[in-house]
Amino acid sequence: MQLATKRVTKVAAPDNQLNRPSPALYVVLIFVGISALLPFVWMLLASVKSFGDYIFVDFSTAKNTLRSFWPWVPIGTDGPAFGNFAEAIRRIDLSSTFRATEGYPLFLRQWMNTLVVAVITVAGVLFTSAFAAYAFSMLEFPGKRVLFILVLTTLMIPEELLLVPRVIMMYEPLRPEQAAGVDAIIALIPRFGWQNTLAALTIPFLASAFTIFLLRQYFLQVPKDLFEAALLDGAGHLRYLAQIMVPLAKPAMVTTGLLQFIYAWNEFKWTQLVTRDLPQRTLSVSLQNFLQTDGGAEGQLAMAVAAMVVVPIIILYLFTQQYLVEGVSKSGIK
Repeated sequence: MQLATKRVTKVAAPDNQLNRPSPALYVVLIFVGISALLPFVWMLLASVKSFGDYIFVDFSTAKNTLRSFWPWVPIGTDGPAFGNFAEAIRRIDLSSTFRATEGYPLFLRQWMNTLVVAVITVAGVLFTSAFAAYAFSMLEFPGKRVLFILVLTTLMIPEELLLVPRVIMMYEPLRPEQAAGVDAIIALIPRFGWQNTLAALTIPFLASAFTIFLLRQYFLQVPKDLFEAALLDGAGHLRYLAQIMVPLAKPAMVTTGLLQFIYAWNEFKWTQLVTRDLPQRTLSVSLQNFLQTDGGAEGQLAMAVAAMVVVPIIILYLFTQQYLVEGVSKSGIK
């Protein structure tokens, strides 16, 4: 018995050692974490610097090096310039007459545009993807496997390949006299007349192949016994999806919703192509326009605008990070 115990101990010890994280791993993770956070910290610090403190960069002495990053008390003498945010918003208003006519800042209008577009996109993607994922995971119909492969194939199509046809679809329909001078293939693309409208910013993105795949992987892990029990209680597919599958898939729903929200919030290229008027545009385009004018000359104001664009996403992530980790870990994606 003593010999067996010793053998068990000798065998178990290496397993415990293998499961114990290496100190070097912690060093690597800390380094990666600091590297990821440093740009955000620098952006926030730069957003409340004065112009003189922003352009001051001196690494000749330890004090000047610290002052280059932290120019305020106790290292420096100035206080944080929180007025940069109001000044940046005022400078954005100079690019149009929106504030004079509407009575509130153009930046606020663009911030609301971004929020509305992101919320509508997330709601649409979750709605369509939940039904599609349920069909691919719970229902049997002819061509199911082939159709699912086609959905996944769309993930491999470069976005640039679809960009031009999508933009053309947003244009006004061709009049008979215009159709004669347009290439025959281009004329076949339907046109909906959505340019410079909310529909152009949301409708093309109300379905997501990745979200369908992620939710399908999650739905496949739900025991079939639950569906059989729901049938005995008189529930149909719609009720089973709404009252059982969706609540059980809450981590996956939050994960996909967060990823889609970030994508919609940061979208730049599409917004710039399908909108003309500044009041119809979103924050990413507004930031780019600002960098080409006052923001290019005064970097602290550009950082103030960037902070107002990025901070809402960071706050949203902090409140939903537990669902993000749980959703990815239980979706079957390795």
